[in-house]
Amino acid sequence: KTVNTKRVIQYFASIAAVGGGGKKDSSKGTLEDQIIQANPALEAFGNAKTVRNDNSSRFGKFIRIHFGTSGKLSSADIETYLLEKSRVTFQLKSERNYHIFFQILSNQKPELLDMLLITNNPYDYSYISQGEVTVASINDSEELMATDNAFDVLGFTQEEKMGIYKLIGAIMHYGNMRFKQKQREEQAEPDGTEAADKSAYLMGLNSADLIKGLCHPRVKVGNEYVTKGQGVDQVYYSLGALA
Repeated sequence: KTVNTKRVIQYFASIAAVGGGGKKDSSKGTLEDQIIQANPALEAFGNAKTVRNDNSSRFGKFIRIHFGTSGKLSSADIETYLLEKSRVTFQLKSERNYHIFFQILSNQKPELLDMLLITNNPYDYSYISQGEVTVASINDSEELMATDNAFDVLGFTQEEKMGIYKLIGAIMHYGNMRFKQKQREEQAEPDGTEAADKSAYLMGLNSADLIKGLCHPRVKVGNEYVTKGQGVDQVYYSLGALA
């Protein structure tokens, strides 16, 4: 389904652009280019290896391609739904997390590793190393360049691109945050703050505020907010939901 959809989009973009040349914006690609390049970006964040398919889309997408009266492409929009969010924090042994994590770790763009405060070893990050970490049919280095180029064609600014990458790095650090039970209390407290410090830095947050929000979340009771304590398991559930 995924491959056939790509072929249909490429076909429409090709025949509908003949003679029209497409609207050109100096800062990004033509409309035809953008429609085609939406795929690498969506696949990086929404596709993963499953038991039967190395590039399985783990979300649904509804694509509309609009044509003008002359038959040329005029616009397109994509609606996405039902992303398999649980894969971000858990994978089966023979499956893999979303491609984007491993594209970044491919070291094709070493500056990303430095910016995200990460190594290129997937086993350093528990959220992404429960299943497979490589796929024989996928070159993660090449795919990272395709994803990065797709962002450019789609008109993402450098700041927007870096913001996206930083969120991916923050999620990887989330999985390394550790908590322990306070003595004689059913209350969690951080067991070291290195991972929390890194994830908070990447998200532009205060590390202490992040930890406080996880261990002592504010909940609304009636018209007032109160702070409640959380046990270790509850904190890990909250962390997974946040990721």
